[in-house]
Amino acid sequence: MVFSSIAFLGLFLPITLAAYFLTPRPWRNFTLALASIVFYAWGEPRFLILMIVSIGVNFRLAISIDRAKNRLRMVGWGVAINLFILGVFKYAAFIVGNLNAILSPFGVAPLVLRPLPLPIGISFYTFHAISYLVDIYRRNARPNRSIVDYCLYITLFPQLVAGPIIRYKDIQSQLRARVARLDDVSAGALRFTMGLAKKVLIANQLAIVADAGFSVPTGELSASVAWFSLLCYTLQIYFDFSGYSDMAIGLARMFGFRFPENFNYPYAAESMQDFWRRWHISLSTWFRDYVYIPLGGNKDGARRTLRNLWIVFLLTGFWHGATWNFLLWGAAHGTFLTLEKIVPSNVVSRSGVWRWARHGYVVLAFMLTWVLFRSDTTAHALNYFGALVGMPTATEPSVTVSMLFSTHLGWLIPTAVVLAAGFYPWALERFAPVRNWLLARNVDGFVAAAFVAPALIFAAMSIALGQYNPFIYFRF
Repeated sequence: MVFSSIAFLGLFLPITLAAYFLTPRPWRNFTLALASIVFYAWGEPRFLILMIVSIGVNFRLAISIDRAKNRLRMVGWGVAINLFILGVFKYAAFIVGNLNAILSPFGVAPLVLRPLPLPIGISFYTFHAISYLVDIYRRNARPNRSIVDYCLYITLFPQLVAGPIIRYKDIQSQLRARVARLDDVSAGALRFTMGLAKKVLIANQLAIVADAGFSVPTGELSASVAWFSLLCYTLQIYFDFSGYSDMAIGLARMFGFRFPENFNYPYAAESMQDFWRRWHISLSTWFRDYVYIPLGGNKDGARRTLRNLWIVFLLTGFWHGATWNFLLWGAAHGTFLTLEKIVPSNVVSRSGVWRWARHGYVVLAFMLTWVLFRSDTTAHALNYFGALVGMPTATEPSVTVSMLFSTHLGWLIPTAVVLAAGFYPWALERFAPVRNWLLARNVDGFVAAAFVAPALIFAAMSIALGQYNPFIYFRF
């Protein structure tokens, strides 16, 4: 079940909200956990047992870690168990395939492994479980003695299948006690609607062009179509995933949870380091706190700092998928960050011209790396890079920009660019006096609803027409 579906909007969400607020307060966590399990089972019933077993094992492990004399060994076993389960389902086929490629020239019979389907959300709930165990080991949190509360932390449906990655220590007090007032429900509904509009009205429309461009056969893709499709994909992935994050944050707010922000206008970044402070914040900070800093961070000299950085970004790429494309995507980001650390910051002028130049470099850098992220294979990515520079020349392109372009895209793309660049916070700052005037008269909610209502109506119409496109991050 996805948030942008009739089943979720017309059935699951209204019933869950009604059941939650009709349930006596001491039992609300149970109601919400049960609803979250139903939410997961709706789309992945065959892997429900796997998730429940993972919850039970990690619940007991956390208590054992808290009591153990050799806590380091216990947390090591806990992390290893979680990574093993993730590895079996997500990485086993990749590892076996590459071993066969290496050993076959030596006459070694190939290993045969039946491909396993990837359970939805396993990368996210595994990282939730690992951070929980490590925080118990570090004494940053106490183990939860209520299996219901811990189950809710793992299964809470707004973040279950595609994040953001929420640390237990950040919401442990909210699991014990929280209040969802009418203001929370209305604010959450507005935030959810904004995310729904991002997904349905922007990302899904841009996906049509992006999918068309990345599907053109080798030799038939012109440079103009390649760049146009890449622009659309660059905007699509931002509005798709930030839209999902907005919906998750809004849904959680309806039930009294306060999730941290996951995106902060990354396309407005002035360096790749700044980009990663703004893009998928919950994932980048997870790797910072549980991989980069334990490896030594930037405390042991430049060489080890770069080593730690490369480990983190190779793992970040591999976390997204078990293909060489994702590893190369992580390596590309590692390369840009390495260059930024090597080149002293005072070498680059701080003038306005240079600031725009730096921003242009960042935009070009992340756009090019999205080719690796979107392409099906490494060969596909290389061919696409070739098309971007006009090699080889497509003498008879099967798709042209005029075939992909429409009047609708003529206003949608500029709007998406402006919104992705941070127009909304800029407008809030410039019109702060007006906003304060509305707040003083308690009419700001009505004004916000007046802007959001049309987006909700058009999004609902699009969903009703069956224009469905799953969230990109569902496959991770």
